[in-house]
Amino acid sequence: MTDGGAALPWLVIRQDDNGNRYRVGRYATKDEAQKIVDGLGSNGHKQLYWVERLSQTSR
Repeated sequence: MTDGGAALPWLVIRQDDNGNRYRVGRYATKDEAQKIVDGLGSNGHKQLYWVERLSQTSR
């Protein structure tokens, strides 16, 4: 992982109707990531979005 990745530990993940998961973006804070999830969920599209934190042991 690069130094830039360490500064953005919060992920927004999307799961589609077929169960495929995609990383939407990376964010510095959980609150920032949650605001993105809230905005994406409010458009009426039936996708599932959530926030995850990168594992500190990820490489």
